[in-house]
Amino acid sequence: MSHRKTISLALGALTLAASSFAHAAAPAADAPSVVLVHGAFADGSDWAKVIPLLQAKGIKVQSVQNGLNSLQDDVAVARRAIDNQKGKVVLVGHSWGGTVITEAGNDDKVAALVYVAAFAPDAGQSTEELGKGYPTPPGIGKLVADAQGYLSLPPEAMAHDFAQDVPAAQARVMAVTQGPIQAKSFGEKVTAAAWSTRPSWYIVSEKDRMIQPDLERAMAKKIGAKVTSLPTSHVPQQSRPAEVAKVIIDAVQASTK
Repeated sequence: MSHRKTISLALGALTLAASSFAHAAAPAADAPSVVLVHGAFADGSDWAKVIPLLQAKGIKVQSVQNGLNSLQDDVAVARRAIDNQKGKVVLVGHSWGGTVITEAGNDDKVAALVYVAAFAPDAGQSTEELGKGYPTPPGIGKLVADAQGYLSLPPEAMAHDFAQDVPAAQARVMAVTQGPIQAKSFGEKVTAAAWSTRPSWYIVSEKDRMIQPDLERAMAKKIGAKVTSLPTSHVPQQSRPAEVAKVIIDAVQASTK
């Protein structure tokens, strides 16, 4: 066999392999996109470990950047991201982001909701009302308010109560990059609950110190969600990204027709 023919065959094999990979990675034509909504004391990079896992499956992803100034403002950000998708959307919310997707998910393009250690209020209910009847979580008791009424977590609370199962160096970065939230936001009521008309998935963080795990289980039951429980802190997307990605992928596949 000539050297030139050998090179030609090798190039042909590489082209075929690349074509096969592209075909395998490509999602179904009508597969939903994923919009990720972060919570308080975080930003869009909170999903940095999950995003590549979704993209590896050929899923289009957008992670929003919430201002955390009010429920209304954050819902507007999520709705803009939903509008930017070409087809159906699986809407994912962490913590405060759960309240946001409960309101923003009332959109014809939203096919499913995924709650990650997240609030899931009912219509006419605020986030702060959900915790009534449950002990105050350790992390909530350590919140600090500034002169404008924005709440944040001190570095110690970030390390011990918010993200106790991530490396210490990462927790220090999370403390510096956190997004403070306007305290009044927690009192704003949801007008319509998207979970009442859409299938939902819920990840319960069994070692959560920001939302009581019992409350998470109760919310998941109320909304009729498919539940996955993980032995994690409040941020399973940081400590167990593969498991979180799997739940999101399950929601995408279930929403693909």
